[in-house]
Amino acid sequence: MSRFISPYHAPDFIPDALSRGQHRAIIGGRWEETGWQQMRLLVAEGLRPRHSLLDIGCGPLRTGCRAVPYLNPGHYWGTDISGDLMRQGYARELTEADRARLPRGQLIEDGAFDLPGIPREIDYILCFAVFTHLPLNHLRRGLLRVAAHVTRFEKFLFTVFLAPDAAASLGPVRQPDGVVTHDIRPPYHVLAEDVRAFAAQAGLRLEIRPDRLPRGQVLCVATRA
Repeated sequence: MSRFISPYHAPDFIPDALSRGQHRAIIGGRWEETGWQQMRLLVAEGLRPRHSLLDIGCGPLRTGCRAVPYLNPGHYWGTDISGDLMRQGYARELTEADRARLPRGQLIEDGAFDLPGIPREIDYILCFAVFTHLPLNHLRRGLLRVAAHVTRFEKFLFTVFLAPDAAASLGPVRQPDGVVTHDIRPPYHVLAEDVRAFAAQAGLRLEIRPDRLPRGQVLCVATRA
């Protein structure tokens, strides 16, 4: 087992990928499919150009390159563990017109859900395929930190991999899309009851949707309780 909780935490993983021009591949491929799926999901949940969006774990702007031209200027915020990865996306995935709509200072390096510099009021929050690559307590921390920092939001959308029950969670689980998930190494699965408990601890009302998203992830929609 790797000593790192995820590949993204290995010191050379992101710099090596960026040096080889693989900023898209490093986040799992399926750039077009997943990016448009995320954008369609947000719009279906009510995102409109007037709204603000916080994209936690935004990486090289797979969603951002679609959300920035859709939203009013200055309404997109992104965080990621790697500032270099965000800067690569800013330079290579946004047009000049798009870059004029997104101040660089709204892409914030943050690997602990501390949300430095993020406004206290955000309409929509997206955290797609982030908790799937982090141990269980990062999910607890993420929900608690978002709920504490963002005092007003309409919807917080995030994804997880689910294990069917406690016994099955101790071993590998093959997800509907073919991905094999694990309890103590990435990609991680969790129990639905744990997700609900963590949301309740953060004062959030949670709906776990039956939707199966790319790679078999499950959509969770949190609102203020």
